[in-house]
Amino acid sequence: MQTFDQVIQSNAALIQKVVDFDVKHDRLLPLDFTVANTELTDEILDNTDLFSNWVNEKLAKNNARYGIGGYNEHRTIYSRSVHFDTEEEPRRLHLGVDIWGPVGTPIYNFYDATVQSFANNNNFGDYGATIILAYEIDGFKFNALYGHLSLASLNGLKEGEFIPAGAKIAVLGAKEENGNWPPHLHFQLIKNMEGLKGDYPGVCRLSEREKYLVNCPNPNLILKTTFF
Repeated sequence: MQTFDQVIQSNAALIQKVVDFDVKHDRLLPLDFTVANTELTDEILDNTDLFSNWVNEKLAKNNARYGIGGYNEHRTIYSRSVHFDTEEEPRRLHLGVDIWGPVGTPIYNFYDATVQSFANNNNFGDYGATIILAYEIDGFKFNALYGHLSLASLNGLKEGEFIPAGAKIAVLGAKEENGNWPPHLHFQLIKNMEGLKGDYPGVCRLSEREKYLVNCPNPNLILKTTFF
């Protein structure tokens, strides 16, 4: 039986874009949100506008269209929200890839899918507007979570609705509707939704890393990026 990586790689020609990006002309800038990034002070992290300015300045300085990164990254930035705190151990390990760009950036479906669910996860630091699509490629079933979208992106959606490959499914939301973050897409692959709808952990405890990484494969397989 093929692994997830093998299924995606053998169908690479059929996998379409998630964001507009020209590999010949556009630059992606890897962004580090671990403890190694000493530029991100508590003052910046506590103010979403300052945080957004920091991201925008990084992109402009490096002539990059988008910032990208985060899969399997142990991040300090989640200390800005109690949403990621638990009594036993705070959640800090990121399970998706983030693509940082302007509000209104179009998001596309990379392969034929159906709507598994959608929701507005409206907690500080949460996903905000969220869409989860269900996929089947060569008999391999999995899901993709698209988080931090505009609320309007949820309008008219129905569970079970067919979404063709290449269709525009959403745009990036502003801080007021994306969980109070600088605008970006949280893109995460999930094999087993474990009965959940409209939500799935995008950040886990470090002690649960192996369990969650097995269920949440590297999204760079779909994004076709090679940074991580």
